[in-house]
Amino acid sequence: MTVELISVGTEILLGNIVNTNAAYLAERIAVLGLSCYHQSAVGDNEERLEEALKLALSRSDIVILSGGLGPTKDDLTKEVTAKVFGKKLVEDPHTKERIQAYFDRIQSKNGITGNNWKQALIPEGAAVVDNHNGTAPGLILEGEHGKTAILLPGPPNEIKPMFERDIAPYLNRLQPEGIYSKMVKVCSIGESRAETMVSDIMDAQTNPTLAPYAKTGEVHFRVTAKAKDEKTAEALIEPMIKELYQRFGDKIYTIEEDVTLEEAVVELLKEKNMTVTTAESCTGGLLAGRIMNVAGASAVYNEGYITYSNDAKEKLLGVSEDTLKVSGAVSADTAAEMAAGAAKAAGADAALSVTGIAGPDGGSKEKPVGLVYVGCFVNGKVRTEEFRFTGNREKNRDYAVVRALTVLREELICL
Repeated sequence: MTVELISVGTEILLGNIVNTNAAYLAERIAVLGLSCYHQSAVGDNEERLEEALKLALSRSDIVILSGGLGPTKDDLTKEVTAKVFGKKLVEDPHTKERIQAYFDRIQSKNGITGNNWKQALIPEGAAVVDNHNGTAPGLILEGEHGKTAILLPGPPNEIKPMFERDIAPYLNRLQPEGIYSKMVKVCSIGESRAETMVSDIMDAQTNPTLAPYAKTGEVHFRVTAKAKDEKTAEALIEPMIKELYQRFGDKIYTIEEDVTLEEAVVELLKEKNMTVTTAESCTGGLLAGRIMNVAGASAVYNEGYITYSNDAKEKLLGVSEDTLKVSGAVSADTAAEMAAGAAKAAGADAALSVTGIAGPDGGSKEKPVGLVYVGCFVNGKVRTEEFRFTGNREKNRDYAVVRALTVLREELICL
């Protein structure tokens, strides 16, 4: 069964936004065992959208359109799809009630404008998929000759939960056999080495299959099985998971799709009844932000420090003037004193520090751009690690955050 993606929106063509929806949908479609041979982006133009949809339906079984479901005149996806399928638009009372409830809930001072009711119109015969994060519902329209159009809203925070909750199960039911998968997430090891460690499995794989995905500072392996039901699939997947544990051991931090590295670290801190603080220079609060992204992080994190200047490192963290003069702000010695000083100032059991040269300027032959030191204080002991990243400023800072979390995790699992 083939699926084609059409991303709708002039802002995509102009480069005003990055089309993350297409990347997300393509990956999820592959995981579901469906084939995707074509993707396209089309602006908010009725004629060109109609042409793109007709072409897609001529060569694919299912066309997923994202975007263009809003209340304004240039939101044309629903209208064009109805035209191509030969359906008229009718008002859906259920959707109208949900739109009214949404505006009541947010207590809009301006009330509901007339164009909002446009979102309650659906192609006759379409199945409505409720949007729990916005007002535009998703739609599934099944036509002749086994052709189907699936319409999804454009905002990523709406399309992703809708796809996971309703569209993925719908697509899975269309398969003669279901596709089931587990994600094995690995840290503390590079992509090349990780893939080399499982190359024999990948060469010999049939069912289940193993596919690596490189992430910033991590490697994820998706184990996918095709089976008649979930129980049978789990029986196929389990030996592969056990083999991966044999090879990667505690470098695997989760086998749950939705668990992040920072969530795994916060959970470890909770298990060990420990608190943590952060002291950041080049990352400027990104590390603290990653930890704060975790619901319930307040149980382990009370305060942190952004010490970009040398004066701040001395004043807030107690880094010695001699260390800064002799070793420099970007050094293992400074990272160690930052971590120990942060733990003392915050009264925390653990602390992470980051100091480095993110770029694009500020590097030298001795200390090039991308040089980062991470300090990790746990129960009175300090460990430092040196890293040399080769990305741009944003990438170097992102990698530094992941490496810091990884170092803390390594220390915690040894307790």
